[in-house]
Amino acid sequence: MNEHSNCAELHARLLNGEAVVFPTDTLPALATRPEAAERLWEIKERPRSKPIVLMGACGEELLHCLNVPIQPAWRAMAKRYWPGPLTLVLPAQGALVERLNPGGKTLGLRQPACQQAIELLQRAGTLATTSVNRSGEAACLNAAEVAERFPQIAHLRPIPWPEPSGLGSTVLAWDCAGAWHVLRQGSLQPLSNEGAIRP
Repeated sequence: MNEHSNCAELHARLLNGEAVVFPTDTLPALATRPEAAERLWEIKERPRSKPIVLMGACGEELLHCLNVPIQPAWRAMAKRYWPGPLTLVLPAQGALVERLNPGGKTLGLRQPACQQAIELLQRAGTLATTSVNRSGEAACLNAAEVAERFPQIAHLRPIPWPEPSGLGSTVLAWDCAGAWHVLRQGSLQPLSNEGAIRP
């Protein structure tokens, strides 16, 4: 980690229940520990009906957070496109679902392709994440916008951050019929009903 990084400080803030911001390969992420995810809805002034994504440094660790048997198709998709700009929405159960998707039966998972993000996630563990904006507003694209709109929230250094794509991740869900379904088009494009996607 760069000597000017405040990764240890952000980890301490996360342990204290605070929200922090860090860069990813798509858009900057507003994050808390999963047990403090309520803070994210408060900051964004966002309805609880909109779920929060679980982000981590290790794809296999993320899949095990689902607390259900992992299907080969899920693991294959994760291995093919993680780390990268793809969020997988998969069947899940347990406390994490209640914290991040209250009343739901799925969990959104992502492993970002950004070294600064991975280093923080390796230190802090999996985090509840969302874009950095209030509900209905455009997402912040860089550290300067974060500092201007959310000056009270600590963000990861050093800056400037790596240039993000500026697009949200593609969101791909596993449906009840056992097939992939695109919920949101982002920086990966679907190729077929089987879920093959390309940059």
